[in-house]
Amino acid sequence: MIRHLLIVEDDAALNLALTLHFEEQGFRVTSAHRIQEALTVLVEHPPDAALLDQQLPDGTGLELLNQLLAREPGTPVIMMTGARDLDLAIRAIQQGAYDFVYKPLQTQELELTLARALQHRQLVQKASALGDDLTPPAVSGKMLGQSCALLAVSKDIALVAPSDTRVLITGESGVGKEMVARAIHHHSGRLGSFLAVNCAAIVDTLLESELFGHEKGAFTGAVARKPGKFELADEGTLFLDEVGELAPGVQAKLLRVLQEGVFERVGGTQPLTSRARVIAATHRDLPAEVRAGRFREDLFYRLNAYVIPVPPLRERRDDIPLLASGLMARIARSLQRPPLKITETALARLCQYDWPGNVRELVNVMTQALVRARYPVLTPDLLSLPDRPSAPTVESDGSLLSLDEVEALHIQRVLAATRGHKGHTCDILKISRPALDRKIQKYQLQLPAGREE
Repeated sequence: MIRHLLIVEDDAALNLALTLHFEEQGFRVTSAHRIQEALTVLVEHPPDAALLDQQLPDGTGLELLNQLLAREPGTPVIMMTGARDLDLAIRAIQQGAYDFVYKPLQTQELELTLARALQHRQLVQKASALGDDLTPPAVSGKMLGQSCALLAVSKDIALVAPSDTRVLITGESGVGKEMVARAIHHHSGRLGSFLAVNCAAIVDTLLESELFGHEKGAFTGAVARKPGKFELADEGTLFLDEVGELAPGVQAKLLRVLQEGVFERVGGTQPLTSRARVIAATHRDLPAEVRAGRFREDLFYRLNAYVIPVPPLRERRDDIPLLASGLMARIARSLQRPPLKITETALARLCQYDWPGNVRELVNVMTQALVRARYPVLTPDLLSLPDRPSAPTVESDGSLLSLDEVEALHIQRVLAATRGHKGHTCDILKISRPALDRKIQKYQLQLPAGREE
């Protein structure tokens, strides 16, 4: 696959030299000299990686970096500057840049840095794919587990799948809500695609366009018509993950689609019809959000036709041996390595742990164990787990915490673990930067001392 590289450099001679060099290296290169040119490129052809100059005619590379990562999270960005400013380099890394290189550029160094950046992106994408699609459901319609709790979920799936009933899937982050949605689609018999939108991972201003599409010229950077997910899903299934994070304006437009089956693209006037089945999911207590005025009551009842609660992994420990074995096989195939044989002591350790991150955390632990292993056996020392089973829903005095309190506690712990790096925190939590800032403000969280980003 040919990689798309975006080069933003206002020095015309250097821009041309870099373009020619990386085209010879097999890249498809798009060059820009200003921030506005670069933003147009992002809308039309999102890059696989970017080289950004710090000093540009209409702003700074750091400003462009923030806008680029807001539109295309996870894109590896290498900053370039002629000023040997350590503070500038630190800010760039804190704001999400992969690396920082100084001018005059050393071609070999830049090539190696870019190669490492692309390799890092590939590994992140593999890990993300493992976390998002644990599923047998997408292929066989089966779910990994045999507990009574999972059996109840499977019965709900079997009952609701053949109908057109809207479904609301509830449960903590990482329990596998998308897995359940995919299983419903698999058993529904629908001919269209399954499309998923993470409402918490997309900036509010872009989410409306993501859902409903936009017309050419609808806003700055809208250089061509783009169909939205409702249009693309057609007669398939549209999965709205973290629907509780929707902004009020988008909630109103979603309600209209659910009520009337009609919508317009952003900037358009022609009504379009949606035949997609909507399945939503949230880790929030939506009735409480309704009472607090943060979520529309009429939208809640439109989404709430059939509710499937997915229990956390700690409440279905009987599933852990089968789940761990199945995940190990899938991860090994993805990484092109032989699977590890899980020892009895390691399996006991897995079953004793409380899994605050649920199935997603189990995927991460099994992936790290496979990468670290030198022998074909998974022993307890390969498990990246705390010394004692954790119980994040219970305080030291034994009192139970609300979902908001658990979320606030978890976000504060992740901020501490990343030393206040918001970019890394967003990657771990799988949310957008604006969503993280809202949560920090909502829960009055504190960044580690001395860190701003």
